[in-house]
Amino acid sequence: MKALLLGTAAGGGFPQWNCACRMCKAGLPPRTQDCIAISADGEGWYLINASPDIRAQILAAKQLAPGPGPRDTPIRGALLTDAELDHTLGLTMLREGAGLRVWAPAAVLHALQHDFPLQEIVSRYGAWNWQPVTSAFEVDGLQVSILPISDKQPKYVRYTVNGPWVVAYKITDPAGGILVYAPCLKTWPPEFDSFIADASCVILDGTFYSPDEMSSTTAKGIDTKAQHAMGHIPIAGPDGSLTHIARHPGKRFLFTHLNNTNPVLDPDSPEHQAVLTGGAEAPPDGIELSI
Repeated sequence: MKALLLGTAAGGGFPQWNCACRMCKAGLPPRTQDCIAISADGEGWYLINASPDIRAQILAAKQLAPGPGPRDTPIRGALLTDAELDHTLGLTMLREGAGLRVWAPAAVLHALQHDFPLQEIVSRYGAWNWQPVTSAFEVDGLQVSILPISDKQPKYVRYTVNGPWVVAYKITDPAGGILVYAPCLKTWPPEFDSFIADASCVILDGTFYSPDEMSSTTAKGIDTKAQHAMGHIPIAGPDGSLTHIARHPGKRFLFTHLNNTNPVLDPDSPEHQAVLTGGAEAPPDGIELSI
């Protein structure tokens, strides 16, 4: 199985267009909004989430180039972890793709039909197949299972329905290799340890480095409660991701969905070094993984 890290930044990307915080003014390499693509054979690819930057991400990845026919594309569909705009808006950019398949939690599909009618919008351009995710299903030979991890709804949702609203995906290649993708992890639930126990690689929520990052001098004016309400476990701290990662020595962990305030974005920072020392990575956009 192969995976492309198309984007590794949180909503708004890095640097964020309307932000002059220390990190956004640091001149560091830019990152696009979080999204990956997976493939069993390197020919047919499925997106996991579809960021607003999806067009640029596809053009930057030679593996996703169209052809050989004038309208052929290796992109077969998408899996959505949640209904957030930064994970779904990119589907509108794929509206020319006929017959794409989309899997998502039932609550997410409900939101994309009633709150933000994306299903209706793209259906006017071509027939897509929308499927609610179940506990286990298959995508072109890859075995997929889910773990509900949060009931956080997007701000635009008006019609409340039962969750889960956010899931983590485990993708298993019968030929070998298991990938877990969890870019929006509110806490580290007890079930998550067993969910990742046999994984070869875990791509994990790295939105914030510290529990109070948004109220620090990096981004003044936003309190800690507001940061917690965003639904992202911090990397550091007594119950941060690095504490839990320490219980899984030898497993490969990669942080994604880095917020524009996160000092880990700077590869020369002590926070970035702490991630490496803690047994994880924070790779840039464009990396291909063989799993």
